[in-house]
Amino acid sequence: MTTTTPTLPAFVEHRVPCGSGSVAVREFAGTGPAFVALHGFPDDSHIYDLVIPSLVAAGRRVVAIDFLGFGGSDKPVGARYSFPQQVGDVEAVVDALQLEKVIPVGHDAGGPAAINFALKHPDRTSAVVLMNAFYGDSPGLRVPELIELFSSRELQSLAMHFLQSPQQFAWLIEFQRNLLAEGLTKAQRDNYFEFLGPVIDNNFRQQPSAAVAFAQMTSQLREEVTANTARIVEFRRSNVPLHLIWGDADPYLHLSVAKHLQSQAKNVSLHVVGAGHWPQIDAYEEVAEIMLKFR
Repeated sequence: MTTTTPTLPAFVEHRVPCGSGSVAVREFAGTGPAFVALHGFPDDSHIYDLVIPSLVAAGRRVVAIDFLGFGGSDKPVGARYSFPQQVGDVEAVVDALQLEKVIPVGHDAGGPAAINFALKHPDRTSAVVLMNAFYGDSPGLRVPELIELFSSRELQSLAMHFLQSPQQFAWLIEFQRNLLAEGLTKAQRDNYFEFLGPVIDNNFRQQPSAAVAFAQMTSQLREEVTANTARIVEFRRSNVPLHLIWGDADPYLHLSVAKHLQSQAKNVSLHVVGAGHWPQIDAYEEVAEIMLKFR
């Protein structure tokens, strides 16, 4: 892995109407089925900025989406954020940009949107890529402490207390960030803190911030896992190729989660890389090389 941060290529910015607001989209020109990059929480589409240059340099088209409520997208007052709403965001972007065939790329909580888009629109999905993501119930699945706090209905008052205090919430984010960095090499740790820190911090420091979307999405986490578990028969029957790119040093969505997904899918490949929870940051060159094989 090099220590030089790759330069982001030129892109076209779009504002795509979706529900109660519009989502921010960056479109990088290229050919073939477009990689549609989907983030989790509490980050945004900039988590893919290290891997995008290699994909575009090889001639591939990339579309990076900030889900409604996150990053550069609108954060409407009174908006109701949900996992089905995020699938709707993807549908709106695919339609607006007239993308005939796409490869949804889901990281973390972006995994359900990637898979459920493919289940709804198999004719428009060339393949699905998941990076350290979740879908339904999985043996050994461990939720990060930050997400566990905000997803617990019993601890909602405590979670809201942290959210309403920028200093205390920043401490909580830093606590989780350090735990997620365990297992990385020194070079990966340096890159992780230098690159990922500002992406997450900017999501909450901007006004309006992503705090409302983050709180609502995390509160629905368990229900989403249950809903997707109920779709597992449909998931098993899908002929859409599923490609898993997994960081083996993730202390939460670890390799056992990937292997469980692999055991449930009909047409699947598993690519294990020496990385943590964000393989597209920790091992971006290797991840790009793997992704370029997918059509």
